[in-house]
Amino acid sequence: MISKQQIKTIHSLRYKKFRDESNLFLGEGPKVVEELLHTFSCTYLAATPSWLDAHSHMLPAGVSAAALTADELRRASLMDTPQQVLALFRKQPSHIPTADALQSELCLALDTIQDPGNLGTILRLARWFGINHIVCSNETADIYSPKTVQSTMGALGKVNVVYASLPQWLSTLPKDIPVYGTFLNGSNIYNTPLTANGIIVMGNEGQGISPQVAGCISRRLYIPPYPPGQPGIESLNVGIATAITCAEFRRRQ
Repeated sequence: MISKQQIKTIHSLRYKKFRDESNLFLGEGPKVVEELLHTFSCTYLAATPSWLDAHSHMLPAGVSAAALTADELRRASLMDTPQQVLALFRKQPSHIPTADALQSELCLALDTIQDPGNLGTILRLARWFGINHIVCSNETADIYSPKTVQSTMGALGKVNVVYASLPQWLSTLPKDIPVYGTFLNGSNIYNTPLTANGIIVMGNEGQGISPQVAGCISRRLYIPPYPPGQPGIESLNVGIATAITCAEFRRRQ
């Protein structure tokens, strides 16, 4: 059984204000919840009896777990079609990657990514390509919003995601750390030298990389269409562009 107050708390987490005040976020569905249980502290879990029977061994000691009917789960869920289980987790602290780390690692920087689905996809890509840090502009969507959490498919918590002023942060880095960005007037990514370390900046869905951030970029890249000069679509979805860019960096290694 679930109380009206518990449902109210769960529904409040669709809003960033309440996520920040409570330091909590919501995960839903077997794949997402099962992955998050490995990396976040769970404060409350509600699921169908069948899910609880099959996964009781995964629940940390002291976690409050409630068995719900299908109707109760529907009333508590933020999804159109509830998926057996939902849980509340505590957010984790994050940190700006050090200059020393950037001397040997790749890092993603996201300039005002607005779509939660794109943000979640990029986090999954970072995990897939072994990128441990993502620095988001303060204007980027919240990584803990329900739609973003769902689109990460459990990769949240396995990549350090931090929010900061990108121009301010980039301007403080040593000059020998390469800062790449994708532009329509950059150098062809497929015949441009790429390093195994540095920062890859990805821009806003509609406006691309902002002028303030562009001023901090030392190496401009371009993903060419095929065949060259083909008219039509002017740009790629930022999630797809991130996948192509990260794949090319890793291919060189």
